[in-house]
Amino acid sequence: MVDTQGKTAEYTVIGTRPIRHDGIDKVIGRAIYGADFKLPGLVHGYVLRSPHAHALIKRIDTSKAEKFPGVLAVMTGADMPFAQSKMEDIGEEIVNILYTSDKIMARDKALYKGHPVAAVAATDLNTAAEAAKLINVEYEVLTPVLNVDEALAPGAPILLPDLVGNHMSEKVPNTNLARSFRHEFGEVDAVMAQCAVVVEKEIEVGSAHQGYLEPQSSTATWNPDGRITIWTSMQGHFGARSQTSGVLRIDESLIKVVPLEIGGGFGGKLSVYLEPIAAILSKKSARPVKITLDRKAVFEGTGPAPAAKIKVKLGCDAHGRLQAGIADMRYEAGAYPGSSVGGGSMSLFACYNIPNTRIEAYDVVVNKPKTAAYRAPGAPQSTFATESVVDELCEKLGMDPIEFRLLNAAKEGDRRADGPLLPRIGGIETLQAAQASPHYASKLQKETPDGKLRGRGVAMGFWFNGGNRSTVTINANNDGTFSLAEGSVDIGGTRTSIAMQAAEILGLPAEAIRPVVADTESVGYNDSTAGSRTTYASGAAAAAAAQTVLDEFKVRAAKIWDIPEDQVLAGKGNFSSSSDPSLKLSIKDVAKALARTGGPVSASATTNMQGGFAGLATHIVDVEVDAETGKVDVIRYTAVQDAGKAIHPAYVEGQMEGGAVQGIGWALSEEYYMSENGAMENATLLDYRMPTTLDVPKIETIIVEVPNPNHPFGVRGVGETPIVPTLAAVANAVHDALGIRFPKTPIKPSRVLDALSQTTKSG
Repeated sequence: MVDTQGKTAEYTVIGTRPIRHDGIDKVIGRAIYGADFKLPGLVHGYVLRSPHAHALIKRIDTSKAEKFPGVLAVMTGADMPFAQSKMEDIGEEIVNILYTSDKIMARDKALYKGHPVAAVAATDLNTAAEAAKLINVEYEVLTPVLNVDEALAPGAPILLPDLVGNHMSEKVPNTNLARSFRHEFGEVDAVMAQCAVVVEKEIEVGSAHQGYLEPQSSTATWNPDGRITIWTSMQGHFGARSQTSGVLRIDESLIKVVPLEIGGGFGGKLSVYLEPIAAILSKKSARPVKITLDRKAVFEGTGPAPAAKIKVKLGCDAHGRLQAGIADMRYEAGAYPGSSVGGGSMSLFACYNIPNTRIEAYDVVVNKPKTAAYRAPGAPQSTFATESVVDELCEKLGMDPIEFRLLNAAKEGDRRADGPLLPRIGGIETLQAAQASPHYASKLQKETPDGKLRGRGVAMGFWFNGGNRSTVTINANNDGTFSLAEGSVDIGGTRTSIAMQAAEILGLPAEAIRPVVADTESVGYNDSTAGSRTTYASGAAAAAAAQTVLDEFKVRAAKIWDIPEDQVLAGKGNFSSSSDPSLKLSIKDVAKALARTGGPVSASATTNMQGGFAGLATHIVDVEVDAETGKVDVIRYTAVQDAGKAIHPAYVEGQMEGGAVQGIGWALSEEYYMSENGAMENATLLDYRMPTTLDVPKIETIIVEVPNPNHPFGVRGVGETPIVPTLAAVANAVHDALGIRFPKTPIKPSRVLDALSQTTKSG
């Protein structure tokens, strides 16, 4: 790790690598995931989906399915209450409950292939699936629009007749453009005209799925007293409660959501898909109902990251200092408004100090599944555009790519292109660490003996990191251990990273804290595990609760010794007296005496944190290209990132490695391969082509620590920044190898061969 302060804070627990608290259960297979969950009398649900990307639903006949042996309930959109148009913040997305309801079960119109149109509950899954085939749905097939150009073309079919678009604050009906907005500072056009070097590029980034290995799975019971209990594998059970409440139009107090273990999410498990369906089927069947998606339904029926078409123009002076930037960003929202174009616009130019900027952004509906958050939503797409242009500026100026970025890197007090002033950030420090790394210092052999071509790419990335609301409750046990209840779903080891912060305050080893992720009725409100907020915000709540517990333990020690409270000193899990050095007690000693010194000790703390003070990263990648097959292999990769303070360095490294690997897949192989009729033709893990261990090298990591002044231990969020620079870094490396710029992802063999062929012809 790179300590930018010149010294390391003296921590006992923080910065160490204890074994994660849930490790044993997961290793031996005892942890309960969504598909594992069972209840007495449990029946299984199956969702019937539209085979068309755009079609009116003229009629649905469920009579044959209802009579099928073993079927207990059938539902359609007619069983869904009409939800209100209400915006709900679910973490990295703000969703309209009306559209969420329609996405969960179509009523009058199917808007993408895979759109649910009916569901069946039966004694077993096969029976439910067979019965669903008997449901007769009469469609009037319409022409689909499958990209932003088609959607915005004059005379394009309109997806949502009731949608009123917000076009630069002007209300416009009968449109597929749900929203457009502009950020602008300075004299952009005049300054751009005076720039010594100007580069403009248009890029296209295809949709990519989050690729979580566990498909969505939810179980629900709707009791006769009107109360609903849901067991689900989601990134936020409080968000699941609020969305289900809105969709079913019942009060949140009647819904209890129990979080199960989650096999990955990356933003894709923030929105509800199954919970209201399972609840309605449970009400109709008077049985608990479980629905688990198969992989095809995950691809076709849940939200990927949006495809985007982005044009970026940057200008700099003769010395390489950036002067002006212009961008046009068009993101696919899927069938309903709400792409991540906002996050993309916030991140687009954020790594650099550019005094004159204009960003125009567009949120466009198309006949594909409603998009969802995916790890720094919107930022990988926009960063691919900006960093491709920056790479070309470096080439034209003859400047080293890191030197150019150091010259232009944003720092504290600079204004982001979307308005806010930047807080203390570590972008410069990540560049310096990358520049000093063994990877960057190494010499790259540009051509191998067998004729393969090699290149090196560099890119920066920014993510603003979330904060928001968390609650933690700590209870003292009489053996000197402490139970910790928190409401943040554990995806990447956050039970441990939260517990470690409490342990640091109490002066105990991490193992002395027993963390659990509690249900919506057993702990105070928590926002979702999203936005890189959990270790930051829930950790701060844990530290605050632990401090309250420690203060009460000092009171109890004073009672044991019969001395004033202000004479009790605490440190490293022990208590002493400032007036009598012979008086000493451990936390365990005080815990044993709780019953006779006043009773149990428990403390809760809540936080409503500002954003986690942005995380920045610099990535270096070497690739090798086989000109005969077009295959691109990543042969070396180094990720450098500012973590603020690494609570558990192994978890930080894991986030950096995982984000880089996901970005490599998005850059080189992953895509939604769509037919002209709007069908995804590669909806299996075999055909979708996520990278495996055979496709990527060991990711080298360098953790930089520029403490966040807004957190007791200096933490910044780390989970999302690692994917942001990856697409651009890989593309820049391929350009360095071949001298060809690839403006569209994925950079798959067929595109490489086509580009090489065109180069040969033009040469």
